Amino acid sequence: MTFSRLAGTVFLIAAISGCSSVPRIVNEYKIDVQQGNVLTQDMVSQLKPGLTKDQVRFVLGTPVLMDMFHANRWDYVYWLKKGSTGTVVMRKFSTYFDAYDRLERVTGDVTAAQASDETVEVESKVREIDLGSISADSEAPPLEEKGFFGKMMESVGF
Repeated sequence: MTFSRLAGTVFLIAAISGCSSVPRIVNEYKIDVQQGNVLTQDMVSQLKPGLTKDQVRFVLGTPVLMDMFHANRWDYVYWLKKGSTGTVVMRKFSTYFDAYDRLERVTGDVTAAQASDETVEVESKVREIDLGSISADSEAPPLEEKGFFGKMMESVGF
């Protein structure tokens, strides 16, 4: 009777300890977690001085942070955590507007990370770009240009 109790206890302890650890040959799959705005160099190169906030939102997307204390600054943040390695890549990009809500300058990581990048190094290359040095032959559209629906609403009286 004591042998069967001892054998049962040893079997129970072996079964419980077998469930508590995973052998190294079995690796669980971890997904890549991506948050924020993915900005490409093509998107950033479309920015010209004098663009309105709506035009910047059309080119870059809705910013992650529109601070009420800094109403003339929009921040775009990109964060990627690789599931296989656990490394984190973070990019920041800011746009600044003047008193008339026209684009004045931009700062941040110009070459933003893309989802297909395989680089795992976190680089901090924050630069300020002078948008005034971009070709002067390109003019920004007028501030009060109305679209189709704006003209229709105006003709109705709204």
